[in-house]
Amino acid sequence: MKSKFLFLFAFVFFSLELSAQSYNNLSGQNSGQRVITTAVPFLMIGPDARAGGMGDGGVATSPDANSMHWNSAKYAFIDEQNGFSLSYTPWLKNLVNDINLSYLTYFHRLDNISTIAFSLRYFSLGNINFTGINGESLGTYKPNEYAIDGTYARKLSDNLAMSVAGRFIYSNLTAGFSSQGVSSTAGVAAAVDVGLYWQKNVNWFPSMDAQFAWGVLISNIGSKISYDKSNIQKDFLPTNLRFGPRLTLNLDDYNKISFSLDVNKLLVPTPPIYATDSIGNPIINADGSYVIAKGRNPNVSPITGIIQSFYDAPGGFSEQMQELSFAFGLEYWYNNIFAVRGGYFYENPNKGDRQYATIGLGLRYNVLGIDFSYLIPTVSQQNPLEKTLRFTLVFNFGNKNTNKGF
Repeated sequence: MKSKFLFLFAFVFFSLELSAQSYNNLSGQNSGQRVITTAVPFLMIGPDARAGGMGDGGVATSPDANSMHWNSAKYAFIDEQNGFSLSYTPWLKNLVNDINLSYLTYFHRLDNISTIAFSLRYFSLGNINFTGINGESLGTYKPNEYAIDGTYARKLSDNLAMSVAGRFIYSNLTAGFSSQGVSSTAGVAAAVDVGLYWQKNVNWFPSMDAQFAWGVLISNIGSKISYDKSNIQKDFLPTNLRFGPRLTLNLDDYNKISFSLDVNKLLVPTPPIYATDSIGNPIINADGSYVIAKGRNPNVSPITGIIQSFYDAPGGFSEQMQELSFAFGLEYWYNNIFAVRGGYFYENPNKGDRQYATIGLGLRYNVLGIDFSYLIPTVSQQNPLEKTLRFTLVFNFGNKNTNKGF
């Protein structure tokens, strides 16, 4: 039963990716529920437990080993000389036990102003038993996806840093499985991230020290990806804009608390509203494309898609604002040893309706750290991470970098 479910999951996932940009399902398209879909959505899953306990946000949180995903520019301000982390996230745990996301990172400070870092993200979809028309076994396959990242982060001043990251993406979902005469292949793509991070100690509160920070990251800027051997149908990567602030209050020598906010927007075209005839069938142009009644053509280049994503929603400005999602986070530390975290993630019901609260814990002792997080859905829609415990191991080496001057 499990193998059949996983096969269905992978096949439907593959089919949706192939069709997402060509035609938006006419059912309910005028209701405003136009969810933006992309290929390789595993790139958008929060991979570590610290951010997972803070509403899946981290563009301006204090730098750590997992900054690659949230904002690699933060590495320029990291205290330690070297470090690495290992994270594990079960996926769809309520249904199966062999779908998971693993995440490995490493960073090395070159000097007081520059840092390099690398990461590997691996998403396993479990085992699938392929069968023929007569039910004969065609073998077992384990679909998987992975991304390999490398970044260089550098301070531009005492308070501002910038980073550029490169990413290789490999997505093999079907092992060359053919459907309706279309042969599939593994998807391969390349992308870059560009990040900015600013932090400064401020004296906004007379009775306590404080630090204010903000960050901006545009991730997954790159080529489209294809899953068919003809290479005709290509889908967008999940190019994403993430930005937001953080405020940390040092309550006394032992206690501090941080508040953070991440705002996200996918920089890919919004599905248009397609014209239909009197019985609801799509109207087709002479070239075989669908006639667009409202909105813009989504079959454009990645760069055009980024620009177009700011003004192409059929519902106008109000729909554009619905495409923003928000991650609110809170983190309390006692003596830099024990942390308690909480957060909330909100996505508009018309754009996916992911809404959930998160909680988390963290411990640090000498070079070792461990983080846990737990997700609690706040809407009826099921979340793949509900009732799932995520964890991260962190190892930091080298003395604290006390001389951070530019």
